[in-house]
Amino acid sequence: MELKLYDTLTREKRPFKPLDPANVRMYVCGPTVYDFAHIGNARPVIVFDVLFRLLRHLYGADHVTYVRNITDVDDKINARAAQEYPAMPLNEAIRQVTEKTDKQFHDDVAALGCLPPSIEPRATEHIAEMRELIERLVASGNAYVAEDNVLFSVPSMPDYGQLSKRPLDEMIAGARVEVAAYKKDPRDFVLWKPSKPGEPAWPSPAEIKAPGRPGWHIECSAMSMAELLQPFGGGLVCDDPQKNVFDIHGGGVDLVFPHHENEIAQSCCAFGAPRMANVWMHNGFLQVEGEKMSKSEGNFVTIHELLKDSSWPGAILRFQMLKTHYRQPIDWTRKGTDSAAIELGVFDIFTEGVRSRQTRAGKVPEDVLSALADDLNVPLAISVLHKLAEECRKSDDPWSQAAHDLRASCDFLGLDLSEVSYRKLYERQHGRIDESRVSDLINERSQARANKNWKESDRIRDELAAMGVVLHDTKDGTTWEIAR
Repeated sequence: MELKLYDTLTREKRPFKPLDPANVRMYVCGPTVYDFAHIGNARPVIVFDVLFRLLRHLYGADHVTYVRNITDVDDKINARAAQEYPAMPLNEAIRQVTEKTDKQFHDDVAALGCLPPSIEPRATEHIAEMRELIERLVASGNAYVAEDNVLFSVPSMPDYGQLSKRPLDEMIAGARVEVAAYKKDPRDFVLWKPSKPGEPAWPSPAEIKAPGRPGWHIECSAMSMAELLQPFGGGLVCDDPQKNVFDIHGGGVDLVFPHHENEIAQSCCAFGAPRMANVWMHNGFLQVEGEKMSKSEGNFVTIHELLKDSSWPGAILRFQMLKTHYRQPIDWTRKGTDSAAIELGVFDIFTEGVRSRQTRAGKVPEDVLSALADDLNVPLAISVLHKLAEECRKSDDPWSQAAHDLRASCDFLGLDLSEVSYRKLYERQHGRIDESRVSDLINERSQARANKNWKESDRIRDELAAMGVVLHDTKDGTTWEIAR
């Protein structure tokens, strides 16, 4: 089976050929631990978890390394620490914030069914590698010192901008690029900066006497290369620049510029490599109820809130996320959550028997794997799951092969059906099943059947099944009962 992935750098979908099939390497930008992760932060975690699962299936679990970092030194962390713990020394307050937020993040993504990455480095654990990168860039003429800052010289890299392909005027002021008088070029960006009193500080590179701290972009370059390039962690890199490259770098589309653009510039110039990663993958934006998510708009939704306050288990939220192709934008709506719950509830109903009494081995159908191998086309894979559910519906055997394969496919996608139990969710949110609502739905289904609208008839049947209602069609009409 050939895996094809869309590469943001080349703007094309092409066959994935690992540099070393026995050592497939992927890096994904992780959280900055200063606040609850919002639902938009969950998207890359879920997307690249699916890719991690697929790579492990294709190449073997022992032959795939997935690195996702933790950014634990950042201006936002400093500000949150000073706000929440004003009476505490800043460094102690920062530790309180990062430890608490780090635990929140891991609890949330575990509830979303995500596997832990192979390695999860923290920025503060790789300061030495950051300094080494910076020293190399200064020595090569790609960076310079100005007012105790070290800045990357963008004009020193002729093909800067190859990832985002932004015009020069868009790359200058704005777009998260700091404007400063000490820059030689407006596009130059900070590699290292002086620390303010009380802030985290380390000995500076490039003969700067005052202590300082790294910029955001250099952190990911150092962490990815320290963990995925050997033996960079020991202070050296491979003599062959072609080997100073790893397979996949991922993240949200919002990171393409300037973060990932700057990572490429730093890494390629420091090591003389033609590229940093063979494939660049980016998931699309997420909005909420048709609007850009914003605290000022009152539609800022965290994973924690959805899991704890809305009664929806992580499997339903994960399924809702996966129903849209990862490169497309998502409009996160309550209606979408309800729809995802109904669909997953149907899968729950049809696999309930095999979860309690597994009579044969389930396998993930080739159609599911082929869909995933086509640039993670999870929506197409989900359509195969619906076909399996249809086979289950038509079968009199609650332990049919289709039921086993449906369960195996859900497990492969990280969808834990044991926590869904849509009937219990329905009753917890809406009270006991409303018999008049059931009767109305049965009447609507009867009308759809009379009109030969079989698609609508099946949809209503699935909605009732997800509520825990079992239908019995007889020559005298349709009766129903609550599933045992």
